[in-house]
Amino acid sequence: MTRFENKVWLSSPTMHGDEIKYVTEAYETNWMSTVGKNINEVERLVAEKVGCKYAVALSAGTAALHLCTKLAGEALYGMSKTGEGSLRGHKVFCSDMTFDATVNPVAYENGEAVFIDTERETWNMDPVALEKAFEIYPDVRLVVVAHLYGTPGKVDELRSVCKKHGALMIEDAAESFGATYKGVQTGMFGDYSAISFNGNKIITGSSGGMFLTDSKDDADKVRKWSTQSREAASWYQHEEVGYNYRMSNVIAGVVRGQMPYLEEHIAQKKAIYERYREGLRGLPVQMNPFDEKNSEPNYWLSCLIIDKDAMCKQVRGETVCLYIHEKGKSCPTEILEKIAEINAEGRPIWKPMHMQPIYRMNPFITVQGNGRARTNAYIAGGCEDVGADIFERGLCLPSDNKMTPEQQDIIIQTIRNCFT
Repeated sequence: MTRFENKVWLSSPTMHGDEIKYVTEAYETNWMSTVGKNINEVERLVAEKVGCKYAVALSAGTAALHLCTKLAGEALYGMSKTGEGSLRGHKVFCSDMTFDATVNPVAYENGEAVFIDTERETWNMDPVALEKAFEIYPDVRLVVVAHLYGTPGKVDELRSVCKKHGALMIEDAAESFGATYKGVQTGMFGDYSAISFNGNKIITGSSGGMFLTDSKDDADKVRKWSTQSREAASWYQHEEVGYNYRMSNVIAGVVRGQMPYLEEHIAQKKAIYERYREGLRGLPVQMNPFDEKNSEPNYWLSCLIIDKDAMCKQVRGETVCLYIHEKGKSCPTEILEKIAEINAEGRPIWKPMHMQPIYRMNPFITVQGNGRARTNAYIAGGCEDVGADIFERGLCLPSDNKMTPEQQDIIIQTIRNCFT
């Protein structure tokens, strides 16, 4: 078995050299804190790329999502200055199959997340399930939508449902920077939107994120909140709760150096996706889908899902999993194990939020209605909850844009061997 001398990562940072120039500039000019030219330039470049009027550089995509949530809660339910949270017990509809950073800000603001099941065409929030959720909880006025693995969701349908019910939409575009829906960049569809520059994202600062908006008032509020809500006084005056959420000028230097390479990174990621799709042809698997008519993903991660009748026996506990190999069949656990043996990194699909221990008591809505009433419905005869089914049969493949075609060919052959 071929084993790579240097590990092939899922998605590691790709540096080009310009990054260190701007980091050095921050160092040599002594602008090492949360103000400086790098921050100003990154905000300008991102706003220009996305097409929004204002971009506010923050310490993380999670920070951006938190302030999106705080803004939405205060717009809907009034100001909160004492720290009890702007949502104060209100329910919020959230994407179910996502990283928990999408939904944790709802908890930060003392709201209750209600998870909306996934549709199969893009692996994102199902507009039909969202409509069903409004039938069950007609008073909800906030929806948090994520674009999974860089693939835009069914934006028009989701926005239409939100508009019908008078709800605001937070757009989590953390994974989809550079992706488009009907020619428009993700990050332009929410009433409040956020992107991420985490270390494994398509453009990275090692950390960092961005709040995106066309509202000057909202941008100004986020700038204030993210700098500890300091008032315009010569001393430190604070009249509401604030946060230490501003991006540093050093981190902004890395992002600034990365920005010219966004389209190059997307092209490289797309080539990886297409090589997997061609190389795995004939196996009982499918690549993660997208709406080829209306959207162009950024192809951040290439994923696959195994056909139901080609799944070998697999059991997952809370932290461990077991499988039994069967000729002609495989499962995510086996494929990930074999990929790891050749020194490459894959990962399971995001475990749906309604299956997470911390959120298991929260409501969960499928296209049929209340999913919590049927938690055992998929144990025999196929999964009724789409997100749980994709988690059961899907996995993320090594998608590093420094992976060579020859290395990818070996990974593809390793996957093919799992079905023999």
